[in-house]
Amino acid sequence: MIAEIITIGSEITTGSILNTHSKYISSKLLELGIETYYHTSVDDNKQRVSDIINIALNRADIIITTGGLGPTDDDLTKEVISETLELELISDKNIEDNIRNIFSKLDKTMPTNNLKQAFKPEGSQFLKNSIGTAPGIFLSKDNKKIIMLPGPSKEMELMFNNEVIPLIHEDYNIIVKSVNIIGIGESQLEMKIKDLINKDSDIIIATFAKEGEVEVKIIGKGKNKDIIENKINNVIKILEQRFHEYIYGFDNIPIETIVFNLLKETNYKIGFCESCTGGLISSRFSRIPGVSQVFDRSIVTYSNNAKMEELGVNSNTLEKYGAVSEETAIEMANGLLNRDNLDLSLSVTGIAGPDGGTEEKPIGLVYLCISTKDQSIPIKCNFNGNRESIQNKTATRAFFELRKFLLNK
Repeated sequence: MIAEIITIGSEITTGSILNTHSKYISSKLLELGIETYYHTSVDDNKQRVSDIINIALNRADIIITTGGLGPTDDDLTKEVISETLELELISDKNIEDNIRNIFSKLDKTMPTNNLKQAFKPEGSQFLKNSIGTAPGIFLSKDNKKIIMLPGPSKEMELMFNNEVIPLIHEDYNIIVKSVNIIGIGESQLEMKIKDLINKDSDIIIATFAKEGEVEVKIIGKGKNKDIIENKINNVIKILEQRFHEYIYGFDNIPIETIVFNLLKETNYKIGFCESCTGGLISSRFSRIPGVSQVFDRSIVTYSNNAKMEELGVNSNTLEKYGAVSEETAIEMANGLLNRDNLDLSLSVTGIAGPDGGTEEKPIGLVYLCISTKDQSIPIKCNFNGNRESIQNKTATRAFFELRKFLLNK
């Protein structure tokens, strides 16, 4: 099933507003097992809107429009679609009454042109707009589904979730699962699962690169729910066999939440000492409700003096090996562990850029260290990207290494 999204409005084609509708609807459709092949934007011109609708009817099974359902003269969507499909526009008294009630509740006089929103193409049905006056419209004709949604983002998103998804779900069962992976790039991952992609027409497998990780989304659709679930579970089993050392979780549970749960299970208290990430690791961790059960403290030691004063890093270590080194990372982690009543500490020191890199120590070089009373485990990493990207990837990798460590306890 092929979808096309048409965003209508001169404010989009002139760049006056950002077109977020296509992104939102495409991602939602993918979760429903529907692939969007085309994104089209067109201004408020009747002929051009008509041309685009005709093109879409020839190449897509589902056509979703946004915008052009309001009361003004340049709101042309349903008029153009009605003319294109040779359908009469008819008024709905219930919608008329609803529009009048909205204005009455606001103690405002209703402009008569608002009643334009009560018209719909013959044979279509209205989609409820819970927070606005312009209802959406669903029309099925000649094996094509046409869905007209309002332009305001909040109205469009609410209507899509409450009205459109149930309509699409009527046709078949849809099941979506995600496998979350760290430590292998999207292109390398995709090469290793090529044999699974497009193997079964009922299953869509798609990869999405995120900051420091990859999501593999598996979407199944079909009449028989049990068969679809079985097919998806078989794909997940194959992924687990091929990527067991890289998979950290399922269905987009954040890696830091997984670490939090493991710390609770082991009854460990943790502390962080950060340099190049500037507190990002502890910031992400502290967003988790109840994290005080396992999180004792965090120290940002950016300068060499701070590393020596706060963590007891030896000046000779800094002079001989530098701030960005395995030796410094170990002393940072041990310094925090020895200073405070902790079971576990994690340190990070690196070069986030854009300056400071050398041939020997390039931008993106990062050292992590996980320490307990019994051992210190240094980890060398190399990341690419800009400063923010390197910091985000470092934080994600730090949680991944903590998860791996805690699973072995």
